Amino acid sequence: MATSFATEYSAVQKKLGVLNPHGVPQITAVVLNVGVGKSRDSKQHLEAVRRDLALISGQHPHERLARKAIAGFNVREGNIVAYRVTLHGRRMEDFVKRFVHVTLPRVRDFRGLSPRSIDNGGNLNVGMKEQLPFPEIKAEETDVIFGVQVTFVTSATNRDEAEVLFRTLGFPLTEAN
Repeated sequence: MATSFATEYSAVQKKLGVLNPHGVPQITAVVLNVGVGKSRDSKQHLEAVRRDLALISGQHPHERLARKAIAGFNVREGNIVAYRVTLHGRRMEDFVKRFVHVTLPRVRDFRGLSPRSIDNGGNLNVGMKEQLPFPEIKAEETDVIFGVQVTFVTSATNRDEAEVLFRTLGFPLTEAN
């Protein structure tokens, strides 16, 4: 499979000393999640979140519905509680490049991603407080500010492999303490 990350993956293969090219850790999917919170009853808020997430990801978001009612949170079964987008293939690769080289430098007071954001399965989780750093969003045209949680799913088997992968792909990971 020819991929635009072919040179980076071969560099990861050399750094990890993996003999089989199919055993090299790779990013397999990118998942974007947005919870709608207390504004779940506002149609304008839901439409704005859906529109902006579609602009960011390049595909329509999937509605996440409440599975059961929770009276303390005023949630009824079937209410929209979040939106999710899963990216694969070319869209995923384009998103990763835009995220690393354009979006992260636009984040206010950004000092790098913590290596502790990588879980034991080798996946990187990044939470953003607002969607405005994404270049597709025009701040003067948006009326709703919401947080976006981005998960980079990898085929890495542990944190160390994943850290080598993310550093090679250009993710600005800070040094571990």
